[in-house]
Amino acid sequence: MARLASRVEFENDLGETVKYVRHPRGLGLVSPRAVAHATADIAQTAYVETGARVGKDARVGKGSWVDHDAVVEDGAVVGSNVHVGAWSHLERGARVGRGARLGERVVVERGARVPDDAIVEAGTVVPRSRHTVLRRDEGERHHWGTAA
Repeated sequence: MARLASRVEFENDLGETVKYVRHPRGLGLVSPRAVAHATADIAQTAYVETGARVGKDARVGKGSWVDHDAVVEDGAVVGSNVHVGAWSHLERGARVGRGARLGERVVVERGARVPDDAIVEAGTVVPRSRHTVLRRDEGERHHWGTAA
């Protein structure tokens, strides 16, 4: 089995060199200017960008992207193929289902759940509430809504 490089560099769409280091648990790619707790599990194909923070025992799934300055608190779970938008905040124990897309500055409250394939609009607060529901848009994906 081939060994993975502990440091990775490549050029982004703006022609800038972007650097990452492999996280010891899961081998995901973490910006040297991000903070990921040693007990966090960041999957090999996941990215954590500059200024982001991933807390104790948090999990970031395969193919997921934690954008710049986002926070994933202790024990929060980001499913596979998820985008956590810039400046978003997943509070302790929050869960984001696979394929979900969170816009910028989204807050997922402590213990709240975002279902698989949900699209959460920028600036939304996702409460921990049994009254929170999804509504279908014209496309295949779900959009976040709240029951009246």
